[in-house]
Amino acid sequence: MLDGVSLDQLRIFVAAADEGSFSAAARRLKRTQSAVSESIANLETQLGVTLFDRASRYPRLTTQGNVLLADARSVVGAVDGMKARAKGIAGGLESELTAVIDVFFPITAIADVAHAFREEFPATPLRLYVEALGGAVQPVMDGRASFGLVGSLPTLPPGLLVERITSVEFVMVAAARHALSSYEGLIPREELARHVQLVLTDRSELSAGREFGVMSPSTWRLADLFAKHAFLVSGLGWGGMPLHAVEKDIAEGRLIKLSIEDMPPGGLKLPMSVVYRADNPPGPAGRWMIDRLRHLSQ
Repeated sequence: MLDGVSLDQLRIFVAAADEGSFSAAARRLKRTQSAVSESIANLETQLGVTLFDRASRYPRLTTQGNVLLADARSVVGAVDGMKARAKGIAGGLESELTAVIDVFFPITAIADVAHAFREEFPATPLRLYVEALGGAVQPVMDGRASFGLVGSLPTLPPGLLVERITSVEFVMVAAARHALSSYEGLIPREELARHVQLVLTDRSELSAGREFGVMSPSTWRLADLFAKHAFLVSGLGWGGMPLHAVEKDIAEGRLIKLSIEDMPPGGLKLPMSVVYRADNPPGPAGRWMIDRLRHLSQ
């Protein structure tokens, strides 16, 4: 019976889990609710497990459903990725390659890749944007960029394919003269809340109403990582920064790495992934750059 499980059934299963109801999944997939319900019931029969508890108003994933959802996502994602790569390979060379780079990614690494890109594709102009949060995703969604290298937005809109590339070390810092720098022991959250936190703001609307990594009710928001760095060094607040951007400041004593409760001693690992539209994957030049970035990070 398992050989009869279809990709369409798995897509419906994933959509129902993501949307929280069969009716919402039907609207997303442009199907009828009865078709979605029937497909999931057939899938449950073929798998021999109950995927959703239907006892309440909205279906809820069972324990087995939660486990199998990860497998379904993996299968659907692998097939979508294969189709996107095939489409990119079959397409012609881009007349121009446009990409968006998350501000947390080391720009020196991008420069190294750009040198090799110029040798490999001398007739293809390269256009790069450097953005934070949703600003690194919006140009991809709008079709203005072939792909985005994204790390600082944990939730992505539907319709995008994701390829994990590497991770960036992320640390909390404050100026040497800041009050938090002289705090003895692990800094509790209530102590952090007494001080201004410097936070990157989103130029897009993709993260509207959501906060990422904000620990203080008192925040100053900046749309530029270099401005945030300058404010940190000036002692105007504390905040998180990619380690590569502040390593020299820490070594020379301008900034102090903060030890915070419930955070790993060495800082956080921020995953960095390439995202692109499933219906408009990168062409040969974009695919080359993505593979080069992955190779560079190994």
